[in-house]
Amino acid sequence: MVKVAIAGAAGRMGRTLVEAIARSEAEISVTVATVLPDDPALGVDIGLLAMGSATGVATVAELKSVIDDFDVLIDFTSPEATLAHLAICRAHNKAMVIGTTGLSETQQQTIAEAAEFIPIVIAPNMSVGVNLCFKLLEQAAKILGDEVDIEISEAHHRYKKDAPSGTALKMGAVIAETLGRNLDDCAVYGRQGVSEERDRKTIGFTTIRAGDIVGDHTVTFAGLGERIEITHKASSRMTFASGAVRAANWLAGKSNGLYSMQDVLGL
Repeated sequence: MVKVAIAGAAGRMGRTLVEAIARSEAEISVTVATVLPDDPALGVDIGLLAMGSATGVATVAELKSVIDDFDVLIDFTSPEATLAHLAICRAHNKAMVIGTTGLSETQQQTIAEAAEFIPIVIAPNMSVGVNLCFKLLEQAAKILGDEVDIEISEAHHRYKKDAPSGTALKMGAVIAETLGRNLDDCAVYGRQGVSEERDRKTIGFTTIRAGDIVGDHTVTFAGLGERIEITHKASSRMTFASGAVRAANWLAGKSNGLYSMQDVLGL
């Protein structure tokens, strides 16, 4: 049985993760659930919060206090919280599945360094469908090359803080790497006013934050006379949670290293 800790368990994603593990047919269960010290859900059974039925696992504020009660931590919190949890897991040889977005290059490097000591799966999007899209984008970029204009558009709920989304940036990075470009040099984030003709070497990004949109991503490869669009639309957070549970189950028993969902899915 893989014993899982859920960080930020009372949040939208945390509760969905609890439900996803309860639904899973794998030998996996939630044994730890953390919340902030001032969260009204502190000390409440996580099953009651997520599904309306008790699991016997009450939320706690300190991960260190239950360090012996889990094998893998799933973290979809904030960059600062994730790095704090990373330090604890590294010190106690606990595996991590990280779905947190908005990480800086320095924070990503800290995670990579920790992976020399513990096994970590990190991905901007845990959805199986999105990770399949990454492979499709690589193939499309190889075939279409520099003959098209490339635009990436994404839409998320009004509460999402980072923009563009980590998934959109990953899509851009996959395309840029395939075409031998540096995304930092060729990315264009939004457009305004009068400018020169579009540079075909650039990759454009458009961001929408509105309502309760779970997550939509579309990459357009537009030539003269035709265009190809590769789109993924998430209608529920369960798609991300199910992927994270799959990653946690796969990660148990793995050697130290930094892994992606491409590794988990065998892509």
